[in-house]
Amino acid sequence: MLAARNRMRRSVEFAATIKHGRRSAHPDLVIHAHRAGAPDSPPGPRIGLVVSKAVGTAVTRHRVSRRLRHVARTVVDELDPADRVVIRARPGCAVSSSAALETQLRAGLTRLTAGCRSRR
Repeated sequence: MLAARNRMRRSVEFAATIKHGRRSAHPDLVIHAHRAGAPDSPPGPRIGLVVSKAVGTAVTRHRVSRRLRHVARTVVDELDPADRVVIRARPGCAVSSSAALETQLRAGLTRLTAGCRSRR
């Protein structure tokens, strides 16, 4: 499971990450990443999930959410404490393996965090 301190819960954080962050699209995931600069934001990287009804039934969406939280847990230690990441599941996510999801997530984060470093 993803630790509670690393979970994004407020809609304001989701909206800011999607609006101001960079986006990386993959076959099963869309990843939005933003480096928060607000001093009032909680420390540590924060990750949020968006799994819409397009992914499938409630049972399928919950299964996808659990798998994405597990995959996100493996990459959270590699993120900067100011990073905010939103992972949006596409419909193909329901039939993809966890290994494929992890590969797509790592590729997207590598691309996005490289862009964050080059902007400094």
